[in-house]
Amino acid sequence: MRVRMAGMLLAVTSLAQPVAAQPAASPSGPVYRLAVHGVIENGLAPYLERGLREAAAAGASVVVLDLDTPGGRVDAAQRIVDAIRASKVPVVAFVNPRALSAGAMIALATGAIYMKPGAVLGAATPVDGQGVKASEKMVSAMRAEFRALAEQRGLDPAVAEAMVDENVAVEGLVEKGQLLTLSTGEAIRVGYARAEVAGEPELLDLLGAGGRPVVAVGTNWAEAVVRFLTHPLVSPLLLSLGMLGLVFEIKSGSFGLGGLVSLASLGLFFGSNLLIGLAGWEELILFALGSVAVGVEIFLLPGFGVAGVLGGILIAASAVMAMLGSGPTGTDIVQAITVLGASIVIAGAVGIALLRHLPHSTRFRRFLLADGMPAGEGYISAPPRPELVGREGVALTDLRPSGTAQVGEERIDVVTEGEYVASGARVRVVRSEGYRHVVQRVA
Repeated sequence: MRVRMAGMLLAVTSLAQPVAAQPAASPSGPVYRLAVHGVIENGLAPYLERGLREAAAAGASVVVLDLDTPGGRVDAAQRIVDAIRASKVPVVAFVNPRALSAGAMIALATGAIYMKPGAVLGAATPVDGQGVKASEKMVSAMRAEFRALAEQRGLDPAVAEAMVDENVAVEGLVEKGQLLTLSTGEAIRVGYARAEVAGEPELLDLLGAGGRPVVAVGTNWAEAVVRFLTHPLVSPLLLSLGMLGLVFEIKSGSFGLGGLVSLASLGLFFGSNLLIGLAGWEELILFALGSVAVGVEIFLLPGFGVAGVLGGILIAASAVMAMLGSGPTGTDIVQAITVLGASIVIAGAVGIALLRHLPHSTRFRRFLLADGMPAGEGYISAPPRPELVGREGVALTDLRPSGTAQVGEERIDVVTEGEYVASGARVRVVRSEGYRHVVQRVA
């Protein structure tokens, strides 16, 4: 069974410790407001779970979810739905101004929905990473989720199903072949929304909580960092930097800046997914094995061979698994593979660009000597040794024409002017040109 580490996030923040016996909601307690804004990703779930726990611990009278989202990951929405169902405090949704796709699922899980004028609710058909409608199996599962949520609230389940499947028609609302998205007026007419409200004061009056303190629960620093790192646009960049660093390390055959960048990027990627409960020990073990294989390629078997390829495959597999939840859908799998593929393409493109342009960069030449340094400008390869000229020694190796000779107490690299000199023969230094010492056989 996958070992999950989502609780680590709570330990890091020290703001959401579990409460053994939480008090029931107080009719006169404060109102807690939780924001569900932007794309729904896995980093959002820990924030909402913490907010609901804090509301229960404070004896809140009601929790208002301020919804403005185009949707996002289904597994993240399911985790949020489970948290709403388990909440000890009544939860209502304020669609301000849109709750689409996974956002509609979250809204339906609450006890009541209130909508701003001009708001929309629905359009929840599942799609894959390319925005194409998912398989019938996935559509059927999502349709069942929406139907169950509607039945739980005593609403017409056909309306909920029509939000997911365009093949479901609802008389007076949507024809077959069109996906249902409810406007504020339509949602009120079919009973999916309680009322149209202009803003929070009016909403609180309708809830009987007017004048009560409102506690806006914001994300703490750890949740904000994790949400940023797990964003669909940031994850591919972290993977790209990690893979690009690995390629440079394998090519260079030594550990340097590329290795540090790779470790930092992959560490942030896996660490953020570990904190939100996506990654477990399986992914970390695969990543460790892949890193060992890459290390063998860098330090023991320079080049790009079997160890490097195997290490890359293991690291790629661990990355895909780290982006999947405990019950991944086909859409989640496609999205994870798409992110990995995008990372590989980005890393390849950046790597080719660097290899083509860096050698011609004047700034890069300050660090790597791309051009020759002529002696006329004062550059020398080694300090001159004029004191060696004329001295005699013994060839320690065969000179063919280069080799090693003993001159006095010093072993030096020498070269003849083309003649062969056997080991043990006596030689004389005739020229010393930096590191190049020219010798002749002593007759």
